[in-house]
Amino acid sequence: MADMSQDLAPHEMWAPQTRANPLAFFNRERQRGPLLRQVDPNRGVPVWTTLSYKASVDALKDPRFTKDEFNVPSAARLSRNADMEALNRNMLSMDPPDHTRLRTLVSKVFTPRSIEELRPRVALITHQLLDALRGKDRVDLIDDFAFHLPVTVIAELLGVPPEDHEQFREWTTAVTLPANAQNLEAITRASKGFLHYFQGLIEQRRAAPREDLISMLVQVRDEGSALTSQELVGMLYLLIVAGHDTTVNLIGNGVWALLRHPDQLERLRQDPSLIGSAVEEMLRYRGPLERSTSRWAREDTEFHGQRIGRNDIVFASLLAANHDP
Repeated sequence: MADMSQDLAPHEMWAPQTRANPLAFFNRERQRGPLLRQVDPNRGVPVWTTLSYKASVDALKDPRFTKDEFNVPSAARLSRNADMEALNRNMLSMDPPDHTRLRTLVSKVFTPRSIEELRPRVALITHQLLDALRGKDRVDLIDDFAFHLPVTVIAELLGVPPEDHEQFREWTTAVTLPANAQNLEAITRASKGFLHYFQGLIEQRRAAPREDLISMLVQVRDEGSALTSQELVGMLYLLIVAGHDTTVNLIGNGVWALLRHPDQLERLRQDPSLIGSAVEEMLRYRGPLERSTSRWAREDTEFHGQRIGRNDIVFASLLAANHDP
């Protein structure tokens, strides 16, 4: 097995200069090999990041890596507190057969037909948001448009009243902060807020179902199996945070990329039919997520020429993989 480079600072991946331009850092480190080992500065635990396309795909498929935090000691987990652990009991943090069971149950609600039926409402919300910006001298893309589109769509699906949308934004922003001493209080407060809010909504829908997604998820069953209260909370949290955060980031990063490449922007303006492939390229070039969800090695593992210790954290860098020559 190859030896890791010793001239790289153990926390360099988290340094401000790296965060300002992570792609340059990943491109440089990929020349050394497909895996990068660093040490999480907040927890002091080893973190492995895949840098090549092949290593990233292999890491995402390898059953030797678990997505379930409850399979590893508490010291190696990434959840900030007990409330975050409860929220993180969702499909993104589960292995088969639990992942398979949840996906089967949820697929009964999110059918291709039901998703396609959302198209007119999503289009209407989009046009209303854009119409509200007409005549303004200055517009903040994120605050005035990108945030409101996904949170409005998802909140309407769930049956969340409009007056709570801004609160959701505050909580979402907090729980996606990096875990450190400065952010811990905000993360804890937001985690509790989400947990209690969703628990309350679920109980309301159990008692008095409505024509909304929460009521449908409460009632969905498969061969006598239903979503538990904890799984319901985790699913709602996943829909709000993952659905909202990724859409906001994709809109922001996509417009940023077009403004930096005016020839591509003009090409798209001249031929709007290219929008499908344009969005696909935005997802590759500067996608909404820099890396995958976390995985942990179930045992001491040899992977792409490196020895990964049991319970070490492994991430697939989507940014690095999508820029592998």
